[in-house]
Amino acid sequence: MSYLDRDTFGIYRDTDSGPGPRLMGADTLMGEDVYNRMDEDLGDIKEIMLDMQTGQVAYAVLSFGGILGMGNKLFAVPFQALELDTVNKRFILDVSKERLENAPGFDKDNWPDMASAEFSNTIHSYYGTTPGAGYRTSSGSVMGSSTSTLQSDLGGGYNPSNPGNR
Repeated sequence: MSYLDRDTFGIYRDTDSGPGPRLMGADTLMGEDVYNRMDEDLGDIKEIMLDMQTGQVAYAVLSFGGILGMGNKLFAVPFQALELDTVNKRFILDVSKERLENAPGFDKDNWPDMASAEFSNTIHSYYGTTPGAGYRTSSGSVMGSSTSTLQSDLGGGYNPSNPGNR
């Protein structure tokens, strides 16, 4: 099922004036297929993890393996390692099935601390990505590469660098 099928608001129907694929709703990407460059099915997106400090997408959780949903292994894939294939309405992850099978993974009942620096370094090193670097679409444009951060803490206090926030 592609993001067009999950588009309950109709925001991707009109590609000339709609936000996609440059801006896309996280909910429409859940369940999106992931393939590699050899056109092998690597699984699908089960969750999208947001970094609440930067406001950026940190990881996509990819489900791979198993039979009929049983025994699937989950993988945190840096979002910038995924390339949106707008022609085939899916993501491309440039790894072989064998490399993905050997990637750091976890099961649904034992999630790692995805916010830890150690976890981040391990995952980014494995996939050859840099934290906060953005990701590419099939047209080559980079998405998610903004360097902006949230200007106030979650408490909503005064921030002197933003006089409008009092």
